[in-house]
Amino acid sequence: MNIDFSGQVAVVTGAGGGIGRAVAQLLSEVGSKVLLVDLAQDQGLETESLIKRAGKEAVFVKADVSDPEQVQRYVNTAMQTWGRVDVFMNNAAWQGEIHSLVDYPVDVFDKVMSINVRGVFLGMKYVLPIMIKQGRGAVVNTASLGSFLATRKLGPYTASKHAVMGLTKTAALEVARKGIRVNAVCPGPVDTDMLREIEASQASGSAEELRAQRTASIPDGRYAQPSEVANLMLYLASDLSSHITGQSIQINGGSHY
Repeated sequence: MNIDFSGQVAVVTGAGGGIGRAVAQLLSEVGSKVLLVDLAQDQGLETESLIKRAGKEAVFVKADVSDPEQVQRYVNTAMQTWGRVDVFMNNAAWQGEIHSLVDYPVDVFDKVMSINVRGVFLGMKYVLPIMIKQGRGAVVNTASLGSFLATRKLGPYTASKHAVMGLTKTAALEVARKGIRVNAVCPGPVDTDMLREIEASQASGSAEELRAQRTASIPDGRYAQPSEVANLMLYLASDLSSHITGQSIQINGGSHY
């Protein structure tokens, strides 16, 4: 069965790399026009260039997802450019720093919560009214295996991803009878730059040794690729998942049940 998003418009936050870039490219491949959002301008423009070189349509907007005015601006850009938003990949996040709770800097805690929780909230606050007027839409929030499990020295990140699940469930209930579905993907370890930064900070010795230990503990013996998470996100945005909403779906090689 072919998945065809022709004529649809998708907004992807955190589109400059990793999962965000992977899902933006995948959406464009199946026919969607894509608005790319990231605070990292060079990376966001690179994603835009990759999509355009493939003959597809994309526009990049530099934005801080924790700032209401900037969120409204990227949503308005999508509407001014294409007149609709059918898919919202609410993906932008930051892991924060690696500290125990008692040593965690308050300002860094606030920044993690601002990006990971406030950013998800603001994105839905300004995208959902458009979808309600359209009478259809799909939102996929990026949560984490950290929405279910804790990791030492990543307390704020863990708390933020638990919060994303709460926002997902609440939004899904509120718009379920308006033709809109809201779900979350919960990846385990994914082979991205963000995870390598975490490993480098956590490792007492070699980061590669730490990675080897962690992959050995995963039932299928490896980290996910961003493209695999993107595949799940695309499924949740498609009509193939038409009766799925309010769910937080894990993709982790069998690491947690």
